[in-house]
Parts: sequence; structure tokens; C-alpha cells
Amino acid sequence: MRVIAGKCKGRALKAVPGRTTRPTTDRVKETLFNIIGPFFEGGQVLDLYGGSGSLGIEALSRGMDLAVFIDRHGPAVMTIRRNLDACGLSEQAEVYRKDAGRALNILGQRGERFDLIFLDPPYEEARFDRDFDRIVRYGLLREGGLIVAEHDVNVALPDRLSERIARFRSEAYQSHTALSFYVHE
Repeated sequence: MRVIAGKCKGRALKAVPGRTTRPTTDRVKETLFNIIGPFFEGGQVLDLYGGSGSLGIEALSRGMDLAVFIDRHGPAVMTIRRNLDACGLSEQAEVYRKDAGRALNILGQRGERFDLIFLDPPYEEARFDRDFDRIVRYGLLREGGLIVAEHDVNVALPDRLSERIARFRSEAYQSHTALSFYVHE
């Protein structure tokens, strides 16, 4: 696992120890960023199920100003911090050990707004309905902002999250991974 492009291109990233996380493959990550970027001129990114931090770190490397990483597992939080340090991106990041639902509530109460939100939960624990509901309810996605949800190919996600947030693309990779892309119109 590595940073694919930007100022940290080629930097190796550590995986979370154990088998509790499923890292996004470099191939899927590269395709994902070719669809949504490939580079950014600032902005804030939320990596809601941070794992190793690979997606949020890639976004920072490609030009995002700030990333907020959320994961409820201690080893994942430690891995995110180590990967941020290794890439020299710690000053551009906030890392919290929280459940995704509680984190969305707190971010909403703080009035946070994001240009890009990654939802890549463990497939067996995915609560997309809850996460989408809170993102919409709290207005966490800025106008023109994007949500990228990584999910099992057998999981059907809605075409619309609200009147102004709609899926614009869906891609399947390998035999089990799918990406759904949403935009705040």
C-alpha cells in the first residue's frame, strides 16, 4: 500500500495490524481518484472509517488542505497517526477515536462542512442508511462536494440521498468491491 500521486507520491503506508481492516487496493484507489480528481485545489476531506488512513492521506497528497480521520479501533488510530507522520502531513489532519455515528453527530454540532467524504466501512458492519442520513441532516457535505462509498457489490445503495445529493456513477471492481459516487448538486 502506497501513496499514488501528489506531494507524497510513492510513500509506503503501513497497514493496520491484524485482520480487522480491509485496505482499499492501490488499483481501486487510483481509479477512484481518477474519477473524482485527480488533484484538488484545497478543501476538507472526511475519512469516516479511516483504517490505515490511505484514502484521506491520498486526498491530502493530491491537494486537500485538511483531513479529518475517524476510526473506533485503537490500532487503526495509531496506524493513521504513524502514516500521517511518515508523510509529513500531521499538521493537516485531525484524528479521532470514535464510532462513526457519534462522530457524525459531533461534526454536525460543530458545523463542519466537507468537500469530500469517504465511507469505507467494514462490509459486515456497514450502516450506510445511518451515515447518509446524518450527513444530509447535518449538512456535512458542501455544495459541489462528493461522497465516495466503498461497499460490497451485493449491497444496493440509493440513487438519491436527498433532493440535492445524487449518485452520478457506480463502479464494480474484482468480484466483491463496488464504489458509489455522489455529488451535492
